[in-house]
Formats: sequence, C-alpha cells, structure tokens
Amino acid sequence: MNWQLAQPSNSVTDAQKTFLLFDYFFFASIIYLLLEYNLKKIKYRNLRHRAKCNLVIVVFAYGFLVLIMYYWTGMIRTAAGILVLQYFIVYLLSTFLGHALMMFNDQLEKEGQIEQLKTENLQSRYDALRNQINPHFFFNSLNGISSLIRKGNDDDTLSFVTKMSDVFRYILQSEKKCVVNLQDEIEFIGAFKYMLETRFANKLEFNIEIEELHKNYKIPVLTMLPLIDNIVVHNVIDSLNKMVVNIYINNKSELTISNPIQPKLIEPVTNGTGLENLENRYTLLMLKKIRIENDGKTFSVMLPLI
Repeated sequence: MNWQLAQPSNSVTDAQKTFLLFDYFFFASIIYLLLEYNLKKIKYRNLRHRAKCNLVIVVFAYGFLVLIMYYWTGMIRTAAGILVLQYFIVYLLSTFLGHALMMFNDQLEKEGQIEQLKTENLQSRYDALRNQINPHFFFNSLNGISSLIRKGNDDDTLSFVTKMSDVFRYILQSEKKCVVNLQDEIEFIGAFKYMLETRFANKLEFNIEIEELHKNYKIPVLTMLPLIDNIVVHNVIDSLNKMVVNIYINNKSELTISNPIQPKLIEPVTNGTGLENLENRYTLLMLKKIRIENDGKTFSVMLPLI
C-alpha cells in the first residue's frame, strides 16, 4: 500500500507500521464477518434487502477505518480509491455468495421435502394396498373355523386356531415391515398351508423346493398370501380335482408359484384386486415387475428377488 504523509518524509514511522498491521487484520476480520453473516445469519431471500444490509456494514467499517487512520497516524491516503475498491469487492462477493448459497440451500430443502412427500405417499399407498389383505383373509379364516366346528372335531379345531393365531401374528407384525427375508415368508406359508390342507382335507398339496442359499433373499412382506388365496378362490379343489401348488426358485432366480388351471364352472365374485395389489406393491418396494405365464394348463407367477 502506498502512503503519503501530511508532511513529506522518506521514512515510515512506527505508528504507520502499526496502523498497516491493524489495517490488515481489520480488513481480514471484515471479510470473515461479512461472509459468516451472509452465509449463516441473513435469511433474506430478496437480493435487494441483503445488499442493503451488507452496504450498511461495509460503509460503517470503511468510515471507522478512515477515522482510525486519521487520528492514529495523521496520514492522507493517496490511493484511497484502492481502499474503496477493496471494500466494494468484498461487499459484492459477500452479497452474491451469500445469496447464491441461500438459494442453493433452499433448493436442497425443497428437494428434500419433495422426496419426503414421495416417501410418505408411497408408504400411504403401500399401507392401503397391504390393508386390503387382512379383512379378506380374516373372513376366510372364520369360514374355516365354522366348517371344523360343524364337523365336531375339537382337536382339529384347536390346531386350526393355533395356526391361525400364528398367521395373524405374522400379519400384525408385518405392519412395521415392508420387505422381509424369503425364509420368513416360507415359515408363514407353512402355517397358512396347514390351515388350507385342513380345510380341504388333503385335496390341496404344497410342493415347496427352495434351497437354503435362496432363503436370505428379500421379498415384500405378505407376497405369497394373495397368490395362494387366488389359487383357492379361482380353482376347483375336490376329490376329483386335487390341487398341487409348486413353489420354487427358477433359473432366473425368481420365486415361482405355479398351479394347474382347474377353473370353476361359475366364476367367483371377487374384487379382482389380489394380483393387481401385489403388482403395485412390487412396483413400489422393489422397483421391479412380476411376470405371469398362463398357457391354458398351468398358471405361474414369477417374483423377482433382491
């Protein structure tokens, strides 16, 4: 910095040296405070308001420094324009940098809110889809108990109720889950299978062939229930038309549930949401689609695993 004293001199006094040091630290402090103030304190989204606040701070700091310079050293700064330029640059940088960062943070906040709304929306849709399962299954279970009571077999009725409690426990626990291990679904189907086999008196069989290494794969909770329920609802199952349900992992690492097609003479009255429900839940949770094959003899549903 070039300085010219009020009285010509070729030497720099101690006061001038001290002031130069003060000027350096004062200027650095103003830069720090302006940036800190703009980046963390000022919440104005209007650039004009931010600019006014910064202008007041810069003018005050510049005036304070000029007074200190005059009373401390008695110097007249020949390059005063440079000092003005320095503070003007700091003023512009702090104003626009603070505004840009605030806009960036606002954008991030809006994106976060949008993602949160999406998540909440997906969770609401998923809960609505999952809640469709419980009433339908509940009424079917009551019908099974009624049938056993009419037959007067207390032991079978007690076993049925025990397995039904296991099934309902799993359904209730699933309220806090979205995706589970395939192992959990298989154990659940074991209890559900007992209920169906009791209900159909050995006219319905399950052939489950899943190796241990596949049981840690993930699958949406309560995936298998609507598929097996659909098999029972839409097919004839009696002594002349036994039903064998095959559950296995195919060569594409998909969980496959297949059954022979034995359509009822009278199409059952249903709301038709079982399979559609499952497809929607898979799309929401797995970002994948299930595959369905129907060759007129066998109906198969392939479920991707993760």
